This record gives sequence, C-alpha cells and structure tokens, in this order.
Amino acid sequence: QSKLFNEAAMIAVDPEKRKRAAIYALITATGTLAAAFFAGRMSVSKTSRSRTPSDESIASSITKRMKKSLDPLFLRQFRVLLKIMIPGLFTKEVGIIAIHSLILIARTFLTIYVAALEGKMVKCIVKKDIRAFFWQLAKWEAIALPATFVNSMIRFFESHLGLALRSRLTEHAYKEYFADQTYYQVSNLDSRLLNADQCLTEDITMFSQSVAHLYSHLTKPILDIALITLTLVSYARQRGSGNSIIFPMILGAGVVSATARILRAVSPRFGSMVAEEAKRKGHLRYLHSRIITNSEEIAFYNGHEAENKQLQGAFTKLKEQMSYIYKKRILYIMIEQFLMKYVWSGAGMTMIALPILTATNATTDSGRPLEDEPDGGVSERTQGFTMAKSLLVNSADAAERLMTSYKEIVELAGYTTRVYDMFNVFKEVKKGQYQRSQPEDADGKPVRRRLERFDTSKITGVINYSDDGSIVLNEVPIVTPNGDTVVKSMSIHIVPGMHALITGPNGCGKSSLFRILGGLWPVYRGELSMPKKDRMYLIPQRPYMTLGTLRDQVIYPHTAYQMRRRGVKDDDLAKILQTVHLSHIVEREGGWEAKSDWMDVLSGGEKQRMGLARVFYHMPQYALLDECTSAVSIDVEGDIYQAIKEAGITLLTVTHRPSLWKFHTHLLRYDGEGGYEMSELHGDTEEERLSLNDERTKLEDRLRSINKLLGDDEEYVSSNDE
Repeated sequence: QSKLFNEAAMIAVDPEKRKRAAIYALITATGTLAAAFFAGRMSVSKTSRSRTPSDESIASSITKRMKKSLDPLFLRQFRVLLKIMIPGLFTKEVGIIAIHSLILIARTFLTIYVAALEGKMVKCIVKKDIRAFFWQLAKWEAIALPATFVNSMIRFFESHLGLALRSRLTEHAYKEYFADQTYYQVSNLDSRLLNADQCLTEDITMFSQSVAHLYSHLTKPILDIALITLTLVSYARQRGSGNSIIFPMILGAGVVSATARILRAVSPRFGSMVAEEAKRKGHLRYLHSRIITNSEEIAFYNGHEAENKQLQGAFTKLKEQMSYIYKKRILYIMIEQFLMKYVWSGAGMTMIALPILTATNATTDSGRPLEDEPDGGVSERTQGFTMAKSLLVNSADAAERLMTSYKEIVELAGYTTRVYDMFNVFKEVKKGQYQRSQPEDADGKPVRRRLERFDTSKITGVINYSDDGSIVLNEVPIVTPNGDTVVKSMSIHIVPGMHALITGPNGCGKSSLFRILGGLWPVYRGELSMPKKDRMYLIPQRPYMTLGTLRDQVIYPHTAYQMRRRGVKDDDLAKILQTVHLSHIVEREGGWEAKSDWMDVLSGGEKQRMGLARVFYHMPQYALLDECTSAVSIDVEGDIYQAIKEAGITLLTVTHRPSLWKFHTHLLRYDGEGGYEMSELHGDTEEERLSLNDERTKLEDRLRSINKLLGDDEEYVSSNDE
C-alpha cells in the first residue's frame, strides 16, 4: 500500500504529471477498495480457516465444524447459551454491550477526524504556513487524550464483557453441577464428560472471551468500513470522480473471489492435522501427569528408564506430526503470498489509477476549481491524498480483520459445542439418561463380563421416604454403572436397631447397597423405602478432608454458622474427639482455628477416626460404614463402635475384620454370582467364627515355623481362601 500511495503522491505534487486535478479521484479509489474488500469478505473468509492453522486451535470438537461453522446446529446451540449469558433486556450485560458499542462508534469518528486533521497538517507543511501548522498540531495533541482513553475503554469493556458473560455461565454451571449430585453422576454413571473440570473452567472461560472478543472484532471493522466508505464516497463525488467506481469494485471483488477459490483448492486439510497434533500433545501431557501422580511407586520400582522411553516415544510422534504440518504449509504459504502480496498489489494499483486518470472538474471545499489556486492546487491535492491514505489504511485493516474473523468463528463454534454439550449432559443425567462406553479388548470387541449384564437404558424404580425410619427394598436389583448385576433382585427389611454386617467375596460390590441408599446409583426397578438422606450418614473407605479449619473437619459438611445454630460448641466437639481418641490433635495442630492441608497432615488412622467423629456430630439414624476402620487399631475400633451403638445409631457395616461381628445383629452376605442371603447373627455363630479364625491363624504360624526349620520357606504360600 505504501508503494502505491507514494507513486500516487508523485503524480499529485509534480505539475507536469497533474491531469485536471485528478489527485482527488484517489479518494474515490479508497472508497472503491474498501467496498470491494467488504463485498468480497465472505468469499475470502472461507480461506482463512486454512490460512491460519495454529497450535491454539482446539482439537476434535472444532475440527468437526471446520467445513460449516455457521450451520443451524451451531446457531441453535449458541442461542441457548446466549439466553444463559444474557437472561433479559434490562441486565448488566446489555448495559455493558450498549456502552461498548457507543465507544466503538466514537472510535470510528475519531479515526475519521484524525485522518482529516493529518491531511490539514500536511497541507500546512506544503504551504509553509508555520502558524497554521502549530495550530493543527495543537489540535492533534489535544485529540490524543480522548483517543487514548477511548482505546483503553475498548479493551476494558471487552474484558469486562467477557468476565460478565463468564460469571453468568459459571454460576449457572455450578448450580447445575451440584444439583441432585450431578457431579457424581457425570463422572461415575456417564462417560460423555471425561474432563468435566476442563469444561467448567477453561472451556467456559475461552467461550466467554471468544464471544466478547468476536463482538468487538466484528462490530468495529463493520463500523469502520461503513462510515469510512460513506465519507470517502462523499468526497469522491464532490471532487468529480463519482462515475468511475463501478469497474474498480468489480475488479476488486473478482480478484478477492478468485484468490479465495484458489487457496481453498490448494489448501491441505489443516483441521485434521491440527486435531491429530492436539491429540498427541494431550497424550504427552497425560504421561507427564501419570509420572507426577505415581512418582513414589515408580521410584520404588526404579522404573525411570521405562517411563523415559514412553515419554520419548510420545514426544517423537508429536515432533513427526508437527514437522509434517510445517512441510505441508510451505507450498500453501508460497501461493498465498504470491496472490495476496503481488496479485492484490497489482489489482490495487489498477483500482487507484483508474479513478485518478478519469476524474474531471475537481474543486476545493468552497467550490473553486483547483487550477485557480495560487499554488496550482498542490496543497489541496496533498491534503486530500494524505487523508485518503490514512482512511484507506484503516478501512483495509478493518476489511482484513473481517476476513480473518472466520478462524475465530470456527473456534467459537468449537467452544460452543463443548459448553453446550456439558449443559446437555447435566440435563440428561438429572433425568436418569446415562450413556456409558463399554470396555473393549485389543480387537475392539466388548470385553466379556463375569457378571450378568443388566439393561440400564430404562429406570422404572420408585423411591419413597418412610416415616418410621425403616429401610425396605422390594425386588430392587443392585446394578453397577457398567451394567453388571451384583444382585438380581433384592428384598430386605431393615429397621432401626437392626445392626447389619455386609460381607462377600472381593470385588462382588459390597458397597453397592450404600450407593443406592445414598442416591448415587439409580433404582432401576422395584421399590425402595428409606429415611430421608439427612437421617443417614455414610463414611466411605477413603476419608475425605475438606479445605478449612480443624473444626470444619469434624462438622463437615456443615459450616461454623450452622454448627452454632444447632447449639453445638467447641467443648462438645472436644468430647467427640475424645470418643474417637483424637483429643490430642487440637493442641498439636494449634487449636480449632488452625488451617492446614489435612489430607497430608493427618495420618491414615487419624483421617478415618475423624470421619467417624462426624457420625457423633451429625447423630444420624443410620451410620453406613464402608471399610472405614482399616487403619484403626482393633481396641480403638471396638471403643468407637460400642459408642456408636450406645448413641442409638444403627450400624450398616462393610468390613473384613472378624472383631466387628460382635457389634452386629444381622449378616447380609453376597455370593458374587448375583445372589445374597440375609440372616440373623447368634452368639454361638459368632463365637464359632472367631474360634475358627483363631485356629487358622495358629495353624499358619505353626506351618511357617516348620518351613523355616526345613529351609523351605519359599514353597509356603499363604491363602486366606484356604
């Protein structure tokens, strides 16, 4: 552009090359060039998805929409999300958009004013009018302050709009995510959202920022092109060049359209290439995260060489893919540069030359012919040329931003799909509509299951909340999220005071009943009657410590405010910790207000006892204990169980420890083949079980001592099943 304008300037200031004030026709060329760009922007935009393949493109979800980003599905999904981000007309978001739009309009008018001011300054320089020059320079400096303020406000309101849209989406997403235990269902019962954390954070952030940036990125160029073109066409008609704009417009549109078709024809499939690159990058990050998570185990096994080999292999595959993309871009970039740098420059030269050579009857602003000016119209021509050049550069930049906006629209389509699919999964799992992929072997065939498969596509079970506190299952199947049948049809009746011990083979799903009672797994068939959820408290096998104070660990999930409303004081919590043999940690950790990473500070046994302390704080009707004392000594475990029974809490326990049998009245045994047995525990049965266990332990000790004497320790294999 600079080269073309310099040549035009030579024509403007050289008296021998002047032709009937033709320099003012340059303004017409500016308008026609902007109009040609604007007319052809949709054609060129089709190529920008191939022009700018980048590492920032998100993988598969965007690639699927490379060929048709503005399809009805995308528009429908975006409309749904738009209603969440902007729920009404009189909202904060609408106000931000309105102010942002006014600032963008003001910026366009400032651009036109600054261009005109620049032309006047150049005119003063040509006329050697020092006083007028410094007066125009003072205006230039004066307009700088509001111009810089407007530029700053454009960036501010773009960021502010993105933050406002993100806040709306995040609040709505968190509300849906934590309603009805959706957070558990999407990660355990449904396999469509493999990384819900990324959807809730990064995808929402990128989507909102993309919407805000795209609004500014499209609105500002459209305003620039429209207002600048109207300004230049008005000047062109005033200067006598209004009849020579048709052919340049046709020429510009034709060149742009032809460029788009050629680039589309020679463009490699960068979308699938970038998707494969993103996939290999993700695999490399996954390998790194595995090493960080399992660093201790790898160090124990001295497996650094094996892990290094896997990392090197993954990086080599990534490097090969990136090199392949770089090689494919060589020829494409050559063709692109030839067309857009040289062919377009030639077309621009023609578009500028035609109006200059054909302009007639050029006049000044006062209507006076240029030839009658004292300097022969040189200063007027230079002023018009400078203004036209400045506006042409701005309009061309605006057209280029519009042409390259297709890439951003494609990315927005990808983020829209990701966020919309997340909300759609939340909605469906609340209705009990789960989709879970089945494991496959190396040949891609479904893995054959040991347990009987159950049709999980239909949920017809009924859940009722009883007033008498009893738990009744009437022909309820116990089914895992994978569809494996733990129990084909369970019918049991548990009343308060009926302490049940749950046993069975390893991996038979002994904790499955707890997940159904806790509302984590659906009731696929039959009828379930149980107390309300606040009358049952489950302690899982893996203790969970929340972020917060030591007090928060005892009263979880309550807050200190809820604790005080219940009339519970710190002294009461101290008594609870004394019951579970944890009274010493209050002084050791610095009091109830102490904050630490409790998952690391507390030992395994302390964390399990802290979980049991929560039972005494909440005082439920039923305590569902899932192998929650494996790291607690037998004597302390017995004291805690006895205290729970004395507090009037009914025990439902999954455990392998024979020492806990004496605290229960009934036995629920799974056979591992889809059957179960519910029986009452008698004193003689318990004593017989304990005596047999002691006898087995003594026999194993004697066998070890005999093998040691014979020097044949390696042939002895201990087996609990035997």
